[in-house]
Amino acid sequence: MSADLVLAERRGPVLLLTLNRPERLNAWTQALEVEYFGLLERAEADPDVRAVVVTGAGRGFCAGADMDDLRRVTDEGSGAVAAPPRLHRTYPMTLRVPLVAAINGPAAGLGLVQALFCDVRFCTPEAKLTTSFARRGLVAEYGAAWLLPRLVGVSTALDLLMSGRVVLGEEAGRLGLVDRVVAPGDLVGAAVAYATDLAENCSPWAMATIKAQVLRGLDQDFHTAVAESDALMLSSFDGPDVTEGVRSYLERRPPAFAPLV
Repeated sequence: MSADLVLAERRGPVLLLTLNRPERLNAWTQALEVEYFGLLERAEADPDVRAVVVTGAGRGFCAGADMDDLRRVTDEGSGAVAAPPRLHRTYPMTLRVPLVAAINGPAAGLGLVQALFCDVRFCTPEAKLTTSFARRGLVAEYGAAWLLPRLVGVSTALDLLMSGRVVLGEEAGRLGLVDRVVAPGDLVGAAVAYATDLAENCSPWAMATIKAQVLRGLDQDFHTAVAESDALMLSSFDGPDVTEGVRSYLERRPPAFAPLV
């Protein structure tokens, strides 16, 4: 097994992270989680990183929780569950920089949930996505029961969660489970190109604020969300990003937005 459970590669303003347990279809372990989350933390703190793309090594994205870990829990009971990590498993959802998934193969259970934590999802037509929980006697873990209905609707979410059936990339696109379906040879390049466009042309502050607005808005009534957006809009007029956005447009040049602080 590689000593690096997650590979990191800079592509301009984009950080490409690759889950790196290909011999186990990048099955999730606590050690992999600590390394992945640590790289996300460092990316968020690096002013030169404006977006992150995550994919999997070999022929899979992430096959879900490592079966050796699950076997230990079934043998020893809940007492065998590892102590809670420093960062909650939903941490990627709160990342302030854009996070894009490039799903290159099987994404199952916890692996699919990690893809759902990303802001935008690319996949190949052959990629196999499955919740798989019910087929292992498990519940909808790590917020999947909250996430899926908001992405695909209640009945489709129930179908995917209760049946645990495999959805291929094209159907995943039709359902709204993924946002782009791309040929295998173009997958990572397309995801990085999309992330690069965000990094080069969009305000980091605006994107971070919009992400927070969207997440809060999922549990707000409409009038509360509008009132919040009005207050944010007025305060943005006093900030540097609106000035730079307007000037760069009028001067027909790329914007030079400041990094997140």
